[in-house]
Amino acid sequence: MDHVPVEVIGNILSRLGAARDVVIASTTCKKWREACHRHLHMLSFNSDDWPVFRDLTTSRLEILITQTIFQTKGLQGLSILMDDVDEFSASAVIGWLMYTRETLRCLFYNVRTTPNVNILDICGRQKLELLALAHNSITGVEPNYQRFLFLKSLSLSYVSISSLDLNLLLTACPKIEFLGLISPEIAITDAQVTVELTSQTLKKVYVKAISLDKFSLEADTLEKIHLEDCAFELFELSGKGTLKQFRMHDVSIFHLDIFDPVDDLEVVDVSNFTVIWSKFYQIISKCSKLKTLRLWNVVFDDEVEFVDLESIAVCFPDLRYLALSYDLRDDLKEGVLHYSLQGESAFENVSVLDLGWMILDEHFVDWVECLLRRCGRLKKLIIHGVVSESKTHVECHMLASFTSSIVQLMRKYIHVDVQFVYE
Repeated sequence: MDHVPVEVIGNILSRLGAARDVVIASTTCKKWREACHRHLHMLSFNSDDWPVFRDLTTSRLEILITQTIFQTKGLQGLSILMDDVDEFSASAVIGWLMYTRETLRCLFYNVRTTPNVNILDICGRQKLELLALAHNSITGVEPNYQRFLFLKSLSLSYVSISSLDLNLLLTACPKIEFLGLISPEIAITDAQVTVELTSQTLKKVYVKAISLDKFSLEADTLEKIHLEDCAFELFELSGKGTLKQFRMHDVSIFHLDIFDPVDDLEVVDVSNFTVIWSKFYQIISKCSKLKTLRLWNVVFDDEVEFVDLESIAVCFPDLRYLALSYDLRDDLKEGVLHYSLQGESAFENVSVLDLGWMILDEHFVDWVECLLRRCGRLKKLIIHGVVSESKTHVECHMLASFTSSIVQLMRKYIHVDVQFVYE
């Protein structure tokens, strides 16, 4: 290692990340200590990395973190994630941030302090590109367009903030491309809990564990949106036709309005979602470039209790991946099969079929056969089903019979990879 440049050693130490490992490695020799001092780029303090962190007093932790940070020069990434640790003193945390803020590019911050530390005031007007905050409060955001000139990624987890301050914060980030909201506490400003956001640069949005009367997003360059474990009375999305991926998992939306042209949409991934199918289908039916369609455990909240395979085959000729899962009453299963058999349009480009049925029975086998006849280029078939934990002799016999029926279908139509996933 004598001939390795000190800058390279600094890069190696930066990849270790965890502060404890960096400190131990830096004791190797004088050259490694110099690399840690002058060329370390990333440093991470995480209470999950080292159990001893949880046993130390907060004052002792503050001293250790302070000593470690102040031995570095030019940090570009700083991660301080202290879950299940008592509150730190605000003065110590402010000292860490003031010492590093001029060179920081990435900041992951989950520290409880008394009083609350205003990260925006300390790190604003610097070179920060990624900011991830957790368990903090943001209030009184100033409408300053120059506050975060370089910020591209903003993640807020369990953060208390008003809808107005959130929108002002986005406005203060003229280059922002990613926004993540996880279980935020939205301050109520009127009779309804609403969030209305506007951005001309956002490309990706991830929202999890939030319940609102109204969520409105206007993003001219949005490419991907992912909603998870959310409930909205009204969800509005508008843009300029750049959306390519639309994912919703465990989401309830009473009124869904997408004003953004969806001609370039390539991925629709929906699971555990209650939807008025006619409204939803009207939104996505013009997506002729759609390559992935996943409708998993979707409850169709209108008279149409099933997905029309004929319409899917006609509207989405470029589909490569098709995933469908039903949880239907017995009196509806024959109806699904009947309507599936009506059309003969082929899924010419589908190479992967991912199929599920609440209870695997003869109706499901017939439905699979209907799809196999339409997928001439199929390479992989995945079957999902539910099997009770008790697995009686009769159930085991039925399962073996079902598996045998599927395998025979595969031999009859096409040789592909078959995968069974029994839950």
